[in-house]
Amino acid sequence: MSRPPIEIETAPNPTATVIVMHGLGADGNDFVPIAGEMDLSAVGAVRFVFPNAPVMPVSINDGYQMPAWYDIAVADLQVQEDEDGLRRSQAAIEAIIANEKARGIAAGRIVVAGFSQGCAMALMTGLRHTERLAGIVGLSGYLPIAATTAAERHAANHETPVFLAHGRQDPVVPYAAAVRTREALTALGYAVEWHEYPMAHSVCMEEIADLNRFLLRVLG
Repeated sequence: MSRPPIEIETAPNPTATVIVMHGLGADGNDFVPIAGEMDLSAVGAVRFVFPNAPVMPVSINDGYQMPAWYDIAVADLQVQEDEDGLRRSQAAIEAIIANEKARGIAAGRIVVAGFSQGCAMALMTGLRHTERLAGIVGLSGYLPIAATTAAERHAANHETPVFLAHGRQDPVVPYAAAVRTREALTALGYAVEWHEYPMAHSVCMEEIADLNRFLLRVLG
């Protein structure tokens, strides 16, 4: 990680954690305002953790250095995937989950979430985690190294609820890639809650409200 995660607690002594990974070129601050839009008081105190991706050269942006969970070589995000970078970031997110457990939050009270590249990391990490998590959230992203998922996923999270949301006019991660992700996870037996919105590569208020309801359900 380039910097320590940003943390926000909705009240003292949290009993649940939501870990939110940002997208390419952003940082942990990106989703702090969205956390403030949600009301999770019904499930008690919640800690939001917003990690900061490492700064690295990104090939598709002419090697310009920016926060990124992994490198991107071509516009088709599922071609020439940076598997080494994906696995390094998976290990870093696993360390954050382990830290939350060490602070007294049970795995079953932890949600991993992310937007765009962060969505890819939430899906990759959550499906492979060795203890059952409360939920996995993917916003405007896709399933990375999809061909390895069936072999590498862990049975502990086979019944973990998955929230997927995407914009129908997304020019960055095409809507079709999100549909393929939904179909792949459904074929593997995951309970996918699917939402789509008339938006581009972004987040909308309706989506935040849908996510709020999902978090209340899986953490309730």
